[in-house]
Amino acid sequence: MRMKWVMLIVLFLSGPAWAGEARPLADDPAVEARLKHLAVELRCLVCQNQTLADSNAPLAEDLRREVREMIAKDMSDKEIIDFLVARYGDFVLYRPPLKATTTLLWVGPFVLLTIGATVLVITLRRRANKVVDAPVTVEEHRRVEQLLAEGGKRS
Repeated sequence: MRMKWVMLIVLFLSGPAWAGEARPLADDPAVEARLKHLAVELRCLVCQNQTLADSNAPLAEDLRREVREMIAKDMSDKEIIDFLVARYGDFVLYRPPLKATTTLLWVGPFVLLTIGATVLVITLRRRANKVVDAPVTVEEHRRVEQLLAEGGKRS
């Protein structure tokens, strides 16, 4: 019991030591705005579906720091993006440009959708041709009426 109280007191007192204000990305608000704009346009190389701004991965933090340093060197946004594309390829861009190497990326979903729709239409047409009207005999008709009548009595 005494140990629990000691642990609670230690936890309660150590809480404020962990707290702290979020560190600004840059001292200059204009630099911070440029960094945010660039970080939204760049992809986290580890997370793949997150922008550099959204990711908390250590590599994303390193890339943000690197971008911040390039901004401090007074490089333009285009120079920074060109540098990162030369280093990591088009994969670093969150919205890759339409080029010969990225054509499949942009056209691929539409090709797959067209193929899927064609397969669906062909399958439905084949299925419609297989359905034939089967004649029902008098005995089968009587059995169905009997089953329906029995079902009606149960409910």
